[in-house]
Amino acid sequence: MQPSAAPDPVDLAHTHARPLHWLATATATAAVVALAGALAPRAAEAGPATASASASAAPGPAAAPDVDTADYPLRCGGAPHRIAQRVTGDLDGDGNPETVAVVHCEAGSGTPPAGLYVLTRGRGGDAPARVVATLVDPREQRSVTGLAIRDGAVRATLLGYSSPDVPSCCPDEKEQVAWDWTGGAFVRSAGAEARGV
Repeated sequence: MQPSAAPDPVDLAHTHARPLHWLATATATAAVVALAGALAPRAAEAGPATASASASAAPGPAAAPDVDTADYPLRCGGAPHRIAQRVTGDLDGDGNPETVAVVHCEAGSGTPPAGLYVLTRGRGGDAPARVVATLVDPREQRSVTGLAIRDGAVRATLLGYSSPDVPSCCPDEKEQVAWDWTGGAFVRSAGAEARGV
């Protein structure tokens, strides 16, 4: 097979641009640019409105309950209470955080017993946080340290007393505990199981 001969330049007359060709090209380009310009502002205006509409249609997680607004089942005999610790996390798997708070009465000396409470958001926009569970009742005469939420469980160290003769300043018992939300209630575990071992 022989290679074909190069075409004669006269045969390729359509490759030579004439003024009419350039005019048609310029007109077509201008039409495309004008169409794009006419559509772009509408798309730009629709973009943020659509984004904000979908953002409001699919709300993110709610804010964590505010510990300062809750009414704690703690009797301090007229003295104020103090929020010693707080942690937040999703304990029931609904995508919204709960707050866990260590609260005790203000005491002049010693180690006042603490309550450990789980809070959820109040019903309504400005409603105060609600106590939905008491994990440690102050009547148990325990102090709470090392509070954390890990793997959806509340974990803490409880300090207590082996007898009424131990001074309140110096707890002599220590226990690692955890609470998991199971079957609609907080279930307590202790020891290695509470540490996640």
